Amino acid sequence: MISDKHPFQGLRFLSYPLSYKIYSKAIGILVSETAFTGLVFYQKKCKLNTESYPFDMDNRELKALVSLLEDDDHEVSSLVEQKIRSLGDSIIPFLEDHWENSGFNPNVQKRIEDLIHDLQFRTLTERLRSWKTKGETDLLEGLWLIATYQYPDLSLEKLQQDIDQIYYDAWLEFRQGMHPASQIDTLNYVFFKKLKFGANTKNFHSAANSMLNIVLETHKGNPISLCVLYMLVGRRLGMPLHGVNLPNLFVLTYKVSDDTQFYINVFNKGLVFQRKDIDNYLAQLNLAPNPIFYEPCTNTDIIKRVLRNLTLAFEKTGDDERAQEMNQLIKMLSEPEDSFDLN
Repeated sequence: MISDKHPFQGLRFLSYPLSYKIYSKAIGILVSETAFTGLVFYQKKCKLNTESYPFDMDNRELKALVSLLEDDDHEVSSLVEQKIRSLGDSIIPFLEDHWENSGFNPNVQKRIEDLIHDLQFRTLTERLRSWKTKGETDLLEGLWLIATYQYPDLSLEKLQQDIDQIYYDAWLEFRQGMHPASQIDTLNYVFFKKLKFGANTKNFHSAANSMLNIVLETHKGNPISLCVLYMLVGRRLGMPLHGVNLPNLFVLTYKVSDDTQFYINVFNKGLVFQRKDIDNYLAQLNLAPNPIFYEPCTNTDIIKRVLRNLTLAFEKTGDDERAQEMNQLIKMLSEPEDSFDLN
């Protein structure tokens, strides 16, 4: 009879013989003090519900679990991979550590890289879904989540600090009661002349243009990333700025009312233009006027446009898998909120 202190005490619930292959691997795990992982193999082999054994895994057990990704037995390594996926992104540090210490084994390293990416993408999807269901009120949070796709260790606080600095630089130049035109001139001076933000025309389709942390670092971006930074700073200064989804170009509108509204092309150094200019622009594209080309868009619209830019960027570099993932996020954000599974 198995002692209550035996690490395989859960095995007393098993009622029929186990294969020598799985048993021997479990013994090896026992030697490395990772009984729980061995128990997972037993349960899987015996078609048992692993959720009925609510054991917690400590760090030694998690490390041993990850090490079994190198097992030559495909069946065993597949079971390990399933278990790792079920643990979520909390196991990523153990995967990264094993990648660094696995020696030159490109097959194992590639498998670990794919696992880490899949876990991070699943977390991103869940967070972005939660962002929308909470009301999509924080645009910076949404842009931060997109940036974590390529920079998973990026903190929201770091982005906020960088934007705070731009705001402080602009605030020093602002005066109470400034006319809207003077507000735009002042913010243009700080944004383009002093801080030297500008259009990245040399690498227009680069994915980096959609990563807000890179735009803040290089001061170069595409129309929507520059507009978003300009808008976030302007709103803190009390300016009624909103995004507008024009075809092939993202711009801002300064809108107080239907009688007081004009537009800003941040990609062209803050050029101010009027509604009639949009009419002419649409005519050149042979497009009929549509309210969405003149009026403010939602934060979700902005995030979806950023994702479409990333889709195009990845397609141009032949990275079809990442392009497909961007399309998955766009599709998720396009679904009605009542269709989200919040469980």
